[in-house]
Amino acid sequence: MKPYPVALLVVLLMTTACRPADVVRVDTRRTAQALALLHEWDHRRSRAWTDGDAAALADLYTRTSRTGRNDRAMLAAYAARGLRVTGLRTQVLEASLQSWAEGRVRLEVTDRVVGVHAVGPGGRTPLPQDRPSTRVISLRRVSGAWLVDEVTDPDQ
Repeated sequence: MKPYPVALLVVLLMTTACRPADVVRVDTRRTAQALALLHEWDHRRSRAWTDGDAAALADLYTRTSRTGRNDRAMLAAYAARGLRVTGLRTQVLEASLQSWAEGRVRLEVTDRVVGVHAVGPGGRTPLPQDRPSTRVISLRRVSGAWLVDEVTDPDQ
């Protein structure tokens, strides 16, 4: 067999094999970008909870977000008991990009909260470990910032 046909076969196989990888790479890149947005958002949320800063927490959600109202209500309940929440960290176990349009991202995420403590006059108490749960997180870009619009059950 001559080297030329083998080389041609290798080029054809590589070209065919690379096409699906390119498609996957694009999706993986977008998913990674969406996860980076979410990671930064989670970091800011953790800081707001640690500081007990309801205004900073409100700034992470769209104005009409029910999820944001619920998050602020939980923060207020801890504060009313003289507690701060520290170490709030979200561990993403699985993620799937549902959509990415101009100024909007939908990401299905299986995650859990880890390392969280309540700190108050009685000291530092670990909060119960969270179980993994799956949610769809809808983010929207508003005035240059990515905000959570809603967090819903994937079946909704």
